[in-house]
Amino acid sequence: MGKAEKLNINEWAVEDRPREKMLLKGIQALSNAELIAILIGSGNKKETAVELSQRILNDVNNSLNQLGKLSVDDLSETYDGIGEAKAISIIAALELGRRRKSEKAEVRKKILSSRDVYDLFYPQLADLPHEEFWVAFLNSSNKVMDKVRVGQGGTTFAPVDIRLVLKPAVQKLASGLILCHNHPSSTNKPSRLDIELTRKIKEAAALFDIRILDHIIFCDDGYFSFADEGIL
Repeated sequence: MGKAEKLNINEWAVEDRPREKMLLKGIQALSNAELIAILIGSGNKKETAVELSQRILNDVNNSLNQLGKLSVDDLSETYDGIGEAKAISIIAALELGRRRKSEKAEVRKKILSSRDVYDLFYPQLADLPHEEFWVAFLNSSNKVMDKVRVGQGGTTFAPVDIRLVLKPAVQKLASGLILCHNHPSSTNKPSRLDIELTRKIKEAAALFDIRILDHIIFCDDGYFSFADEGIL
């Protein structure tokens, strides 16, 4: 029986192709060779992209640190199928990994009081001539994952679509929400509409086991906290 003809990567089972495998099983399921294969896209006449990538790794003892020390010329002049563009892609990806590792993990602010909320939103809401409505998304430890503006209006009202509040909350797997808006009129009390909107958001969020922790209203002489006043 003659030697079996080598399969092109497009003829592999879907779960064995690097891109498709990543989509099916997640990025962690890919080997280093498969990740590099995604970068270079294709191999040469004798090797698939994965096989070529594995040979490159074998030559550096499967060390990404050693691979990162190679130059564009080292890669493009040594390996058939690796031109300047593919060599640059490999080196750029390794450099991104190095830079990511060198960055300090982002410190998420933990909300412990209404004053913390006021300080969090002060850059967005202080001294605005119009109303804006913002939401902070918190994890189970009351640390802020993100904050988003969901409404903007005139001097007395900012329309808010509750769906725009809940959709990102669900997507971010938030455990709690903090609502915040300003009163350009300097009124330091919630309006009937403010109270009604808070109630509606609280009831809708409860369907997803998401808590409303506070609703802060900015005004010229400070702020009003629904939680502090016991009306949440």
